Amino acid sequence: MTLGWKLVIDSANACALADFWAAALDYEVEDPSALIERLLAAGHIDEEAIIDHRGRKIFRGYAAIRHPEDPYDEVSGVGHGRRLLFQDVPEGKSGKNRLHIDVHGEPGGLDKLVTRLEDLGATRVGEVNKGAAGHWWIMRDPEGNEFCVA
Repeated sequence: MTLGWKLVIDSANACALADFWAAALDYEVEDPSALIERLLAAGHIDEEAIIDHRGRKIFRGYAAIRHPEDPYDEVSGVGHGRRLLFQDVPEGKSGKNRLHIDVHGEPGGLDKLVTRLEDLGATRVGEVNKGAAGHWWIMRDPEGNEFCVA
């Protein structure tokens, strides 16, 4: 049986990191505002549990992105496919990621892709050239999480 999954990424600012990765991957930021309105109306959550981000109500400390072609629940806004969830945590990043994202661009478009990601807020860490085995850049997102671009 195939299982569903999402990748959860600890963050200091879930909204900002979700915005970065949505732009980097051409994903959509999930919109939980309809669900939040229902939960508020029913008294299941209070105003302290939410914030406004870019004109939408979202859960405080959480933001998610999803692939635009994947199915999603229209009531909750939650994606049922390729999805990243960012959650705020009190501690900062302290070491190298044990898991990272690899971003793959068009053949011959590595320089253009790296520049686009830098324009969004990523930074280059190092270049790796393994000849026939591959050529890629190690980069960091705005919060310092490493990822590779090939």
